[in-house]
Amino acid sequence: MTSRRLTVAGRVALLIRAGLISGLIIAGLSYPLAALAGMGVKAGTEALENMPEQLTETPPAQTTYVYAGDGKTLLTMFYEEHRKHVDLQDMSPYMTKAIVASEDSRFYEHNGVDAKGVARAFVANQKAGGVSQGASTLTMQYVRMALRDSARTPREALEATEQTATRKLREMRLAIEVEQRLSKEEILERYLNAAYYGHRAYGIFAASQVFFSKAPRDLTLTEAALLAGLVKAPSAYDPATKNQTAALDRRNYVIDQMLKIDAITEEQAATARKSKIKLKLSTPPNDCVSVADQHNDWGFFCDYFKSWWREQPAFGRTPQEREENLRRGGYRVVTSIDPKIQRYAMGHVLEKEKRGSTIAHGQVVVQPGTGRILSMAVNRRYSLDQERNGRHSDWRQDDDVKGNYPNTVNPLLGGGDMAGYQAGSTFKIFTLLAALEAGLPLSTTFYSPQRFVSRYITAPGPATCGIHWCPKNSNGSMTGNQNMWSGFGKSVNTYFVQLEQRVGAEKAVEMAERLGLRWRTEVDRTLATKEHASGWGAFTLGVSDATPVEMANVFATLAAEGRYCEPTPVESIRNPDGTHALHQDELVTAPRCRQAVKVNVARAATDAARCVTGYGSARGSCGGWGTSEMVYGTLGRPVAGKSGTTDGNKTAWFSGYTPQLAAAAFVADPDNPEHLVGEGRSTMSKYTVAQTLRDALKGEPEEDFKPPSDKYVW
Repeated sequence: MTSRRLTVAGRVALLIRAGLISGLIIAGLSYPLAALAGMGVKAGTEALENMPEQLTETPPAQTTYVYAGDGKTLLTMFYEEHRKHVDLQDMSPYMTKAIVASEDSRFYEHNGVDAKGVARAFVANQKAGGVSQGASTLTMQYVRMALRDSARTPREALEATEQTATRKLREMRLAIEVEQRLSKEEILERYLNAAYYGHRAYGIFAASQVFFSKAPRDLTLTEAALLAGLVKAPSAYDPATKNQTAALDRRNYVIDQMLKIDAITEEQAATARKSKIKLKLSTPPNDCVSVADQHNDWGFFCDYFKSWWREQPAFGRTPQEREENLRRGGYRVVTSIDPKIQRYAMGHVLEKEKRGSTIAHGQVVVQPGTGRILSMAVNRRYSLDQERNGRHSDWRQDDDVKGNYPNTVNPLLGGGDMAGYQAGSTFKIFTLLAALEAGLPLSTTFYSPQRFVSRYITAPGPATCGIHWCPKNSNGSMTGNQNMWSGFGKSVNTYFVQLEQRVGAEKAVEMAERLGLRWRTEVDRTLATKEHASGWGAFTLGVSDATPVEMANVFATLAAEGRYCEPTPVESIRNPDGTHALHQDELVTAPRCRQAVKVNVARAATDAARCVTGYGSARGSCGGWGTSEMVYGTLGRPVAGKSGTTDGNKTAWFSGYTPQLAAAAFVADPDNPEHLVGEGRSTMSKYTVAQTLRDALKGEPEEDFKPPSDKYVW
């Protein structure tokens, strides 16, 4: 009872003075007796008094699990050390008995430092003339692990594990402190969750998964004994090697020790010793390149998620710190990807353009009103392996330069630093919205000639006449009076250039920025500045780059009646303790929305966009036809949207939406923007969007768009 009232330092000092630990502790136990030189009991006591009295414990790194939107299908994991905390009650009782038997049979008898074990090791080491036995208790080993995991610098990590007398003294002192503060069960739980078992498996959860593909609670006697034996030397006793002799001998040693402490019966021990080692090895996925083969197409979504995470201030001060937090934080992330919609989208993409094509065909589906990304599909495999990729499509490249097909990790659909693709006439939506916002009604009419001499100044080229930019329509049937319904439905270039002149090109550029577009090329960034935007006449025809995520979200904003929501790939993020991840007291995953344009402005734009798809306007005449009438014919429910192609068919886009879903699809060559996709692919994106929305909405109630008020019509 007297020793319980002493300070930690006093208790250990008492052990030294009593001769129970003696100079043996000072020597570090793991060292030859030569390490004692020059350091006696007095010096050891003084060193002990200067050491910290309480263990600083930093929660160890844990694996982050990322799931699909169903909350069940694992997309991938992120980790530096594969680890997940498990409560003691969720571990097999064989595991706790095996680790005590093999590492510290007197665990329940000592108070952190085992005096008898110290004396025994001292005698053994003296006889051996070197290290033959240690005397580290489970508690001391846990202290060492905690110091290692809490290290902030390489030096601190070294001090936690190096073979020195100082380290051993510190472990002993802190072990006694830990035993005063924690129960034996708590120490055992923390030990088993911190120990290293090999194959990058830290903690019993990871070890059970890696070696046996099962949960810790399901470990058998022989499996538990095998894992317990690994802690001493994971490489030396690795059972995953061809020669399992060392692993088998070590496992049977643990079984014998379990029998010795009466943890198992003689019959159990005899049966267990005869058992062969049976492994069910698994390699836990790590990062986006490890997405399972059956869901490989989810890799591009995973990559977008990772880029999104690096931008969130809730997870660190810098992108690098945030990514480190992703790998160490032990989060449970439920993403927004809908497996059913992704399957539909991927099927329709691949039936039109196979993976082996130089041409990329992809599609993104977004939920209006939340910004959640439900699908990211493209005709590529997400893989670093380019060994069998085809030749690069740019003839100026060397013959041995591989193209990014069928395998790539480039962010073809959005995220990262890829600029995207010229979006063609889909950009007319920004001019339309800017004009409506400026007070011009849908009935605004201009005579639209085949070729129009604009006021915009441009360099000499095929679309110039003198010093002016002179765009033309794709065919002569567009010549005549057009309003916003017919001009948008037929995609009349010369109408929209006049509308842009009326409202100001800078207003169209500003509208695009308001709806989430970022300028990723030096040319776009320069032309979008205040000094140049007013002269960027070609902007309305989509000469700027955009990503499918951006364009799907633009039209999702219209579907949500002008409410813009940042694109997000997540539904929920929970901390290891089950609480929701927060930033400034708000859910990190909460939709970040704002009213980007007035409700009736969005409704008026939708009324014009209905003309494109063949669904027809609610308030005016579409002029007899639209560029994408097959969309309504395929989908069979209220739909609006906009098609877009660039000069010479370098890209072909379609963005479409219903009140419930919005999607954007493209066709382009990401390796070579000058490579023409061909006129035969001009309708590909239209059908892909229509078919995907049709399948995704099957069984859902039909919803119609609300028409705009008179103010925006006449």
